[in-house]
Amino acid sequence: MSKEKYKDKPLIEYIDLTRWREAPFLMIKGFLMGSADIVPGVSGGTMALITGIYDRLIFAIKSFNASAVKSLLTLRIEEFFSQFHWRFALLLISGMFLAVVFFTRIVPLQVYMFTHAEIIYGLFFGLIVGSIFLLISEIKGSDRNWKFLFPMAAGTLIGFWVVNLVPADTPETSWYVFLTGSVAISAMILPGISGSYILLIFRKYDYILEQLSLLGTTQTWDAFINLIPFGLGIITGLIIFSRILSWMLKSFHTITIVLLIGFLIGSLYVIWPYQEREYEEIVLNVEMLPVTNPLVQEIKQRDDVPDKPEFQRIGQIINSESALGEFTVVQIETVARKVIATEPFIPWLTEREIDDVNKSGGIIGMVIGLGMIFGISYLRKKSKTD
Repeated sequence: MSKEKYKDKPLIEYIDLTRWREAPFLMIKGFLMGSADIVPGVSGGTMALITGIYDRLIFAIKSFNASAVKSLLTLRIEEFFSQFHWRFALLLISGMFLAVVFFTRIVPLQVYMFTHAEIIYGLFFGLIVGSIFLLISEIKGSDRNWKFLFPMAAGTLIGFWVVNLVPADTPETSWYVFLTGSVAISAMILPGISGSYILLIFRKYDYILEQLSLLGTTQTWDAFINLIPFGLGIITGLIIFSRILSWMLKSFHTITIVLLIGFLIGSLYVIWPYQEREYEEIVLNVEMLPVTNPLVQEIKQRDDVPDKPEFQRIGQIINSESALGEFTVVQIETVARKVIATEPFIPWLTEREIDDVNKSGGIIGMVIGLGMIFGISYLRKKSKTD
C-alpha cells in the first residue's frame, strides 16, 4: 500500500507500521494490559495509555472494519491483511494471553488481591500516580497551560463519578445485556475505568459469570444463547467507540490525552491500597457429595472462610439420618466473592480499627509501582515506529 496516498493523513491510522523487531516490547505491553484487566478498578486501556500505544490500539481496533470483514469472508486474504493491523493485534493479544495464564495459573494475582491486597493495589496506585506525571511531562510545552486543566478536571470528575456509582437491580432482557456488553467494552479500552466494574454497576457481573460457567455443561446451549446479546454488544461497542476515540485523537489529540489523564486521576479513589471493601458472594456451582468425601470433611474442619476470590462451602443438607445424627449427602457450593463497594481510609489517621491492615505492604507496593515508571518510560520510547 502506497504511503504517498496518505501523506496528508496520520499514517498510523491507515497502515500497520508494526515491525517484527518490536515483538518483545509489544508483548510486554500486552502483558501489562492483561495484568491490569485482572485487577478490579484498573483497565487494560490504562496500561495502553501509559506505555505509549493507546493511539495504535484504537486505530488497530478501528481497522477491523466492514471492508476488512468483507475481504476475509470473500477469502481475499492478502487484501484483508493489508487493511487490518494484524501484526500489532497479534503481538498485543499474545502478551495479554500470557498475562492471563501467568496470573491465573502460575502466580494467582486474584488470590493475592485478597491475601495481600495492600501490596497489589499499592503497586498499581504508585504506577498510575507516576504515569500521570509522566504523561503530563510529555505534553508539548506550548500545550501545557491553564487551558488543559479544564478537560483534565472534566475527566477526573467523570472517572470519579463512574467508579462511585452504586450498583442497582437491572433486568436480564436481551436488549439490556446487549447494552451492558457495549458499555463494558467501551469502558475497558478507556484508561482508569474497569470493564468488570461496569458489569458490577449494571448488575450483570454475576449473570455473565454464571452463563460462562454453564458452558460445557448440559445447559451449554441455553448459556450460549444468553451470551449472544452480550457478545454482539461487545462488537458494537468496539466498532462505535473506537471510531469516536480515533476521531478525537486525530482532531483534538492533546485535549483527548489530557481528558484520559483525568480519568486516571479519578480512578485513584478505588485503587488506593487501604480500603474497607464490601463483597458480594455469588454461587457459581452446586455439587452433591456424600459426607464421607474428603472435600466435605475438609470443609467441615475449616474454622474460617478462606481469604480467596473463590471458595467452597457446605450448603443445604439433602439427606439426613436423624438416628445416627449424621447426614449422608450435602450440597457443596462454589462461591465467588466480588467487590461491590469500597471506602478508602488512611490507616495512620483513622481511629477505626481495621482488621489485618498491612500498612507497610501498601507503601512497599507504591514504591515498586513508582519505580516501574522508569521501565514504562523506556517502553514508551519503543512504541515509536519507523
